[in-house]
Amino acid sequence: MDKVPDRFKGVCDGGVDFPSSLCNKKLVGVRYFNSAARKGDPLSARDDFGHGTHTASTIAGRTSSKNVSFIGYAEGQATGIAPMARLSIYKTCWTFGCTGSDVLAAMDKAVEDDVDVISLSLGPVASRDYTTDPIAIGAFGAFQKGVFVSVAAGNSGPLPGQISASAPWYISVGASTIDRTFPADVILDNGDVLSGSSLYTGDPLPKNKTYPLVHFTSDYSMEQCMPGSLDSVDVKGKIVICSPGLINKVEKGVVVGKAGGVGVIVALNDPTLGENDTQKSDPYTIPGLTIPIGATTKLLDDISKKKVKEGTIVCRGTQIGEKPAPVVASFSSRGPNNVSKYVLKPDVIAPGVDILAAWPEGVPPSRLEEDQRVTQYNIASGTSMSCPHVSGLAALLKSAHPDWNPAMIKSALMTTAYIGYHEMSKMAQNQDQASSYWATGAGHVNPEKANDPGLVYDISEDDFIQNLCASGYNATEMKIIVKKSIICDEKSMVKEWDLNYPALVVPSDVEGKVFNRTLTSVNATASTYTAKVSSPAGFNVTVNPPELSFKKIWDKQSFSVTISAVKDQGITLNEQTSSSVTWTDGKRSVTIPLIMV
Repeated sequence: MDKVPDRFKGVCDGGVDFPSSLCNKKLVGVRYFNSAARKGDPLSARDDFGHGTHTASTIAGRTSSKNVSFIGYAEGQATGIAPMARLSIYKTCWTFGCTGSDVLAAMDKAVEDDVDVISLSLGPVASRDYTTDPIAIGAFGAFQKGVFVSVAAGNSGPLPGQISASAPWYISVGASTIDRTFPADVILDNGDVLSGSSLYTGDPLPKNKTYPLVHFTSDYSMEQCMPGSLDSVDVKGKIVICSPGLINKVEKGVVVGKAGGVGVIVALNDPTLGENDTQKSDPYTIPGLTIPIGATTKLLDDISKKKVKEGTIVCRGTQIGEKPAPVVASFSSRGPNNVSKYVLKPDVIAPGVDILAAWPEGVPPSRLEEDQRVTQYNIASGTSMSCPHVSGLAALLKSAHPDWNPAMIKSALMTTAYIGYHEMSKMAQNQDQASSYWATGAGHVNPEKANDPGLVYDISEDDFIQNLCASGYNATEMKIIVKKSIICDEKSMVKEWDLNYPALVVPSDVEGKVFNRTLTSVNATASTYTAKVSSPAGFNVTVNPPELSFKKIWDKQSFSVTISAVKDQGITLNEQTSSSVTWTDGKRSVTIPLIMV
């Protein structure tokens, strides 16, 4: 790589077991913030958990020269999203978590070091406003200096309104599946096959042999397969069915193995998670798999009725071509936004289920001390995995368009995202339900189209300040967030829903309200765009003017959206519904969601 740019002000302060000689033209800076460290935590920027290595390599890992895999799973050539990007690492989390002060200090230092993108694969604690949210405060400071910030949406889905990554000045990233899966089956002695998923890497169970199935419901600890709970019962040579929760799934298998069991089935039983939760695979240390709730219901019913007594487990390896895909991950946090009501969150979704990326060799893939496996790559799931995909895309867009600010990059990613594909009109969130913008945000990121969006919804620092004023923040609160004195002028105050955001989240009492937006051309030539509106059932949507012409790059044109209810349609104004507004020049389509709340 070329020499490190002179503008970069970072240092290689890695602490214990991390000499400065380890930094180079790729890993250009390292710092750690240790107020959350406890006795026994080495004061070092080294990754002793795996999370940082996995996310960093997803953003900017160099393309592998040969095939890699997680012990045979997902074999192929690996690359980060932006393989030529440089990395500066700011470690803030330790054995018992992270402190908000460390996170904010790290963000401020990253901005001071003059990075271009900050990627936060950690979620803010739910907050009622931005004055107590260190990520929101740090991200506003980053925006002021032109730094793009990407934040994991959180893993509190699928119930609505659980998203805590709420601020409009950064991008919140939800998680989706990809079409690669790791299927495994329970084959019962009556011939039935129940499908699930697994990343078990050991020797398979013998063919043509079945094992007794046991499920302990009389004792909660035994049902959960908690450590030591199975020592007093006979599970030797048996497959144990465990309920999920309290400890991770792989540890349940360890408990079963220590007690003499030959296999483990973790049987999901929460109906809110949906069938696709099983697509989050786990690296069991004994023959094991996770099955979805439908399979759980059948298995336990058949056992109770003595229709089956025995079974076996077969892992099928890696399969490509899963349909439908992408699907919104069941764990991905959903909107609506509880802090900024008229701001769509999440903003987009990206791959976040069963993602292969680099892993430190000193950390077991399950992070359990009983796990003796050593690997340079691991498969992980979470919005922590989807966030770095978008961070890498932002780095690519910043490199291709150095004159774009963070709001323009975010707009390009949102307005070119998709919510449909050739199999389905809308992405499924549980394979049997239509998705919603509260699950997908503007949609799934579409990198090639984001590089040439045609138009963007630009937002300035002053726009965000005006929006905070409209949201009711007083002068003291404003100073905490924007770091300077602001006096809100009620006479010139804009409406809370008129922030130039690439989404229209409109209040239910729409009659008489006009919603304003401004588009900026990022196309080098003159262009004309025509509005295409998809009106939600029971409403009329009018865009004025219906056509916008741009003479040159950076030209700005404004439009308004008026929504009115259709009489006698039997639909109330407060009924949640959605549609979209698209501007097209015949080649490009610039689309924003329109959501009624």
